[in-house]
Amino acid sequence: MGAPDPFVRDAVPGDAAACAAIYAPYVTGTAITFETDPPAPEQMAGRIAAAQRRHAWLVLEEDGVVLGYAYGGPYKERAAYRWSCEVSVYLDGARHRRGGGRALYEELFRRLAERGFRTAVAGMTLPNEPSVRLHTALGFEPIGTYRRIGFKHGRWRDVLWAQRALGPYDDEPAEPV
Repeated sequence: MGAPDPFVRDAVPGDAAACAAIYAPYVTGTAITFETDPPAPEQMAGRIAAAQRRHAWLVLEEDGVVLGYAYGGPYKERAAYRWSCEVSVYLDGARHRRGGGRALYEELFRRLAERGFRTAVAGMTLPNEPSVRLHTALGFEPIGTYRRIGFKHGRWRDVLWAQRALGPYDDEPAEPV
C-alpha cells in the first residue's frame, strides 16, 4: 500500500517551525516576499494564532511532514473592508506543481467564505509566472500592478494584485466571524 495522499488541516502551534522553515528560502533567496529577515518559529506561531482568530491558517501535511501552508488575513483595517481578506500560499521548494497550492487555497477559500468573507485579494511580486498561473487557474482576476513598489535583491520590484469572489455580494452581508 502506498503512502497516504497529502491532506489539508488547520495549523497548530507545533507547525510554526515547519512553516518558518518553508518560508525562510522565499525570504532570503527570492523577491516573492518583501520580508528581508526570516521569522523565527516563535514569530510564525504568533502569525498563525493571529490568522486563526479571524481568518484561517492551513497546512498541507503528508506522513506527518508539513509541506506547505496558506492563510488569510485582513486586507485593510478600515471597517468597510471587513468582508475582504488578503491570502497567501507557500510550498516547500520540492512540492511545486503537484497540486498542493490548489488544495490549500481551495480549502482556505471554503473556510473564509463560511466565515462571511466575500473577496480574496493576492499580491504577486513580478516576475512570478507559477504564482500568476495558480491564481488565474483559481479564478483570480488582475486588478492592477504597483510599479517599482519594493526594493529587494538589488532592484525595484512590481507587484501584481488580483482578486476573486468568495461569496455572494448581497446588499446586507452578515458580519464576518
